[in-house]
Amino acid sequence: MIDGVLLLDKPVGISSNRALQEARKLFGAKKAGHAGTLDPLASGLLVVLFGEATKFAAPLLEDDKEYLAVLRLGERTRTGDAEGEVVERRALTASRADFERVLAGFVGEIEQVPPMHSALKRGGVPLYRLARKGETVERAARRIRIHALELVAFNPPLAEIRVSCSKGTYVRTLAEAIGEALGSCAHLAGLRRTASGRFGLEAAATLDALAGMPHAERARCLLPVACLLAALSRIELDPGQEARFRHGQCLDSVPGEGLRAVYGAGGALIGLGEASADGTLRPVRLLAQAADNHRKPCEPEAPSVKIAGSQK
Repeated sequence: MIDGVLLLDKPVGISSNRALQEARKLFGAKKAGHAGTLDPLASGLLVVLFGEATKFAAPLLEDDKEYLAVLRLGERTRTGDAEGEVVERRALTASRADFERVLAGFVGEIEQVPPMHSALKRGGVPLYRLARKGETVERAARRIRIHALELVAFNPPLAEIRVSCSKGTYVRTLAEAIGEALGSCAHLAGLRRTASGRFGLEAAATLDALAGMPHAERARCLLPVACLLAALSRIELDPGQEARFRHGQCLDSVPGEGLRAVYGAGGALIGLGEASADGTLRPVRLLAQAADNHRKPCEPEAPSVKIAGSQK
């Protein structure tokens, strides 16, 4: 069994699922998943999860993301990106200063209507399939947060921006909105994810590089499962508490509220727990005891807390 986390630099031109399956074959993993889809035309960081790491995909989907996006100004396409045909062209008279002022107006909480060319489902059918048949359905606006927008390069008709945003942000929709705010139009010409949560693209490997590595070197590219929970407050259990927790029992005398990374007395990750206002710690996700959680050290970012041995 392979348990661990791979930071993969997905290339342009293949789906996230294909990249995942190729990585799975390279490592011989029986079970694999990823923490956030990238469109085929997008490249960059794909957090690939093997074995027991797949149990923590849901919390990772909540993480903030960072992208480098290239906008083509003066052209709107049917899909909002470079894959679709151009359906409108408008002159662009905005300067770099105008562009920066417009970007500032999008920072903070904004509402976005998901595009028809997206993987959202309606009645079990992805919207992009309906869009390809010429169908349009009503989509509710979603509130998302743009943490920061930086203009990296301005060479009309192209502009490159750095986007730091919350989950659920559609950068192609943002690109179109920026074009409108400039008094013109725009579409997303290129997209590269540079960060997902605490993980950055600088530590990622390409499929080609992984394929060319000896097995032992390739194995060293895997991060331990524990790295997925390193930003959470850490709780250490004694052997008796661990046994009860592993059997799905709640523990008490836990300070604070929220998700906690739960470790055994020997330092191995047990899983994910949720602390409640009444002082109980409820198991949320548990690792199999054979999981390899110490392939590489992954220091916690929060201090450890030990709790009393009573149970509920």
